[in-house]
Amino acid sequence: MAQESEISSNDTQSFYDRIADVHNLAMKVNGYKDSVAKYLSSLEINLDSDSLVLDAGSGTGIVTLAFHAAGFRPKKTFALDLSHNSLKIAREQFEKDKNTDARNICVVQGNVLQLPFPDATFDLIITCGVLEYVSLEEGLEEFARVLKKGAKFVLIPIRPSLVGSVLEILYNFKTHSIEQTRQIAEQYFEIVGDYNFPITEPIGWSKMIFLLEKKRGGEKV
Repeated sequence: MAQESEISSNDTQSFYDRIADVHNLAMKVNGYKDSVAKYLSSLEINLDSDSLVLDAGSGTGIVTLAFHAAGFRPKKTFALDLSHNSLKIAREQFEKDKNTDARNICVVQGNVLQLPFPDATFDLIITCGVLEYVSLEEGLEEFARVLKKGAKFVLIPIRPSLVGSVLEILYNFKTHSIEQTRQIAEQYFEIVGDYNFPITEPIGWSKMIFLLEKKRGGEKV
């Protein structure tokens, strides 16, 4: 999953444009979609036919595919990423996947620090491996801006670990500490849960989940 680097969003975009096919294959091989789908299906998230969902830093669409495989059917899902090639692959996969209604998925090329959406647009945001490329506080603040008060935010960060350190080198990002993520997230959200994938699932070697809810007061604390 890719977004803008604090060094250069153009560099990050070019990098993921080059590796989109290989990255997509790796996500399929490690069972990423099934692990995320199983977790999402366990949540009590109030979405209906009028709901809008954002997959921020969607890459080749694996998280969006997992979201639909979990049985969710919102009015519209927006898959946003910097990489044109990643979005091209995502669009192709949405059209082929039997659990996904591609007509209700909008693919958007964009930057997570300057989301092209009005305030309080979304009923749910999901993001995975994205905030490692940007200022953590600026990214969380922008997500809070476009999320409705009381709405859920599924944050899937890179977990500090040996595998995470290897991924830092391969993908040129910086892992944020769990404590730092908690502290900054609590400025904008209530942390209503966290989750560690079972060690038997490869995604658990590098990622964990925070389930957040936008504070109803809507103000940074």
